[in-house]
Amino acid sequence: MIVKMTKYTFVVLAGERDDFLERLQELGLVDVTSTGWEPSEDERALMTLAERHREAVEYLRAVKESGAETGKPFATGTEAFEKYEAARREIAGVEAEIARYRKLLDDAAPLGEFDPAVIRDLERHGVPLELLFEEAGFDTTQNINIPDESPAEMRAHIASLDDERKGWNKVVARAAATVDAIEPEGERLKDQLHLSRTKRSGTEAAEGSLVVMEAWAREKQAAEVDAMLEAHPAVFYIRERPTPDDATPVELHNSKVVRPFEFIAEMYAMPRYGTMDLTRWFAPFYMLFFAFCLADAGYGFLIFAAGAFLALKTTGAMQAIGKLSMWCGGASVVFGFLAGSLFGVNIKEWGLLAGAPFFPDDDMFLFGAAIGLGVLQILFGMVLKVVTTTRAFGIKYALSTIGWIVVLVAGGALLAQSMAGMLASVPPVVLYTAVGVGVFMMLFLNNPGKNPLVNFGGGLWNTYNDVTGFLSDALSYIRLFAIGLSGGALATVFNDLAFGMSPDIPVVGQLVTLIILLIGHGLNLFMSTLSSMVHPLRLTFVEFYKNAGFEASQRIFEPLKKTTK
Repeated sequence: MIVKMTKYTFVVLAGERDDFLERLQELGLVDVTSTGWEPSEDERALMTLAERHREAVEYLRAVKESGAETGKPFATGTEAFEKYEAARREIAGVEAEIARYRKLLDDAAPLGEFDPAVIRDLERHGVPLELLFEEAGFDTTQNINIPDESPAEMRAHIASLDDERKGWNKVVARAAATVDAIEPEGERLKDQLHLSRTKRSGTEAAEGSLVVMEAWAREKQAAEVDAMLEAHPAVFYIRERPTPDDATPVELHNSKVVRPFEFIAEMYAMPRYGTMDLTRWFAPFYMLFFAFCLADAGYGFLIFAAGAFLALKTTGAMQAIGKLSMWCGGASVVFGFLAGSLFGVNIKEWGLLAGAPFFPDDDMFLFGAAIGLGVLQILFGMVLKVVTTTRAFGIKYALSTIGWIVVLVAGGALLAQSMAGMLASVPPVVLYTAVGVGVFMMLFLNNPGKNPLVNFGGGLWNTYNDVTGFLSDALSYIRLFAIGLSGGALATVFNDLAFGMSPDIPVVGQLVTLIILLIGHGLNLFMSTLSSMVHPLRLTFVEFYKNAGFEASQRIFEPLKKTTK
């Protein structure tokens, strides 16, 4: 759900602006609108330094989580960061020098072991040498540059440089042990940049003696903000509810079950304030679509296990990805079992599972199920659009969409009656009447308050777009069936290759089978997981969001605060 916001307008004495904003930062609850901000040189330097801290923390956390020995921590985060950056620069230089010596060794390899001093002595005595190299089977030759050092000396240099690199890696390891102190330093820099940007925002008034600023706070925390403002002597403020014309910042707050799916929602855009957060509504569909594409219980279990590991061992975004993987992997286990596939093996043939409630063997069942799920999600999106429009503007502005829903449902019922004999108890006249009412709503109630002829013309155009759009949207869901079918076919092929190509030799045959299975299923798992993630994203962001009337937000709620106290 979208968190409710309260709008503030501050009028502050120009000389008190900096002190006022610093007190707001201490409070940590108010997002001040920045207007016309262009970073200064100092602010650009802050941005660069904050980004370097972020990259350092990301690298050092990976070092720490790898299980490598980290050594004694540095005294402060600042010292650790400076030592880390110096060590990384030195390591880069050492590795470049090692690469240079190795290239020299490779070029001189045809010479074998030699002493450059002997060659130089011959040249001083009037015996210049030109060394040529010709590779067997080729007619061309190439000159060999004679190095200034012997191969033994170059290997000694490489060993020395490698020891130097190990020494600098120990410095990096100590910085990794201090990463928890480096991270707050980076957050402090971001807070400093945010405050600096805010101090240069606002509109001057009364010949520069006053500054007017727009700000936002969570509605449930408005009382705390009011108390701080009442205590500040140099500010006048107005508190009001946001209007549709305001660029109100957005923050989402969902239950622990839905929260992992916010990671998906944020990949596209946040919803506009005053509309609906669709996260909780697309979450079940996304899980089901992921499972439909993966269509294998074994693969689903591996994804679930990997997600559980991330959820237990990491924090932040990686933990959210882990929890999301657990939901999608768990759904894939259930769907894969019902589809009868375990690492490409048809478990419907196993004796103990002979009576299990599997999906029918006919592929057309899954084909129809994919289309059916698509139609269901599209209709559900339209219902959400009706709810959102009704809340914002009144039900009369949603009548056209309601008519389109009625036409689709009643038309689908008529099609089911004629093709499959379903819904026979519903008189056809009722369904035809419903279709007629729906068409009337689409053609004449699409723009309340306007001339009926104008409505009719606009309704015809909208109907054309709705019909063609619905057909293309519904057909897009065929990808669920196609991806699941192809992944299952590849898994079966790798199984057949593993057991059909292995030699009939004890131990060797089993080893070859195992290698083929690991490589084949590893590749298939990677490709299937990628497809199972990307294509449901496309269906969510294009088909579902479009039919649900999704509107993107212009900004995210970012309160002015001090991350570290």
